[in-house]
Amino acid sequence: MNDEPTNDYPDWGLLGAWVAVVESESVSHAARRLGLSQAAVSMRVKMLEGKLGTDLLDRGTRPAKVTLAGQRLYETSTELLKGADEMLENVRGISRARRSVVRLGCVDSFAAAVGPVLYRALSSTTQQVRLWSGLTPSLTSQFVNRQLDLMITTATSMAGSGVGHTPIFTEQYVLVMPRDYAFDAFCSFSDLGRKLPLIRYSARSTIGDDIDAFLARHGDQLERTCEFDTTDPLLSLVAAGLGFAITTPMCLWQSRHFAPELRMVPLESLRIKGRPYGLLKRSFSVLLSVLPRRRARQAAEGSREPHAHRDGGPDCSRDGGSAGPAAGDAVHARGNGFAGQAFLDGNQHRKRS
Repeated sequence: MNDEPTNDYPDWGLLGAWVAVVESESVSHAARRLGLSQAAVSMRVKMLEGKLGTDLLDRGTRPAKVTLAGQRLYETSTELLKGADEMLENVRGISRARRSVVRLGCVDSFAAAVGPVLYRALSSTTQQVRLWSGLTPSLTSQFVNRQLDLMITTATSMAGSGVGHTPIFTEQYVLVMPRDYAFDAFCSFSDLGRKLPLIRYSARSTIGDDIDAFLARHGDQLERTCEFDTTDPLLSLVAAGLGFAITTPMCLWQSRHFAPELRMVPLESLRIKGRPYGLLKRSFSVLLSVLPRRRARQAAEGSREPHAHRDGGPDCSRDGGSAGPAAGDAVHARGNGFAGQAFLDGNQHRKRS
């Protein structure tokens, strides 16, 4: 690194004035472009010549022509000013990303099992992580109303225009019974239900709907006794010997403190009319709203239009000045999109059968 004093370097404003003179092909036109007087622009050119110790204009001709040294300074200054713009944009972009807030929604079982991993992945690119957990229908409503930036869900119907869709993994449902229950592997769910009641997930949850549809497809009619929105109370009854349930490995991990009192059996171990039950699966995906990122990209492209280098250096007002509501929203959304995409890019597509 050069240790010479930096006050020997020309000021950004002087370089900007020289670029304007060369591109405008006259001092008077450059003055109008910069919003300065002709005398002020001439003074900047003379200050540059004094700083560099060489003539930049051949004033012996009419009109004055750019010297070889002046042409070399123009070419170098153009690159320097372009680099200065990129430097400011990059630094401010990092600052915006760190200040952004990522609003993430996911079902309770996923939040409980993978929450720490999610937090570490997102906290590296954003300052605030707001995580909402709950039932899929309520989370979907929040996502549609743009109250969430990311949603980890088993619902795939929203994937389409304006929504990025990245599959994560698939898990199989299992039968859960009290540990000491004498299980007949060749019975049907209806047979099992006559001896031990089914403890259900509520019909207002996606997992409850999936299980109800699975049983209906196979013609099993089981009495509705009690049902729950969440796994903990459901498995507490099974662990106490009061019934059986159908759930997933993710839910079992969430309520793993009940595991010593439970017995897990694959669904295909049961038989209906002599044939094994089919598999029941659910797949998790990340949904990312890409509309805010598109708006932000459009705003960013608009801000890169050619602009004049005014007195004091390159024009840096496009990020530092006040912005209207639309521009402000776009910058904020770009921060959210950056953090959400970093999470997606850092998690490769993986499926488990």
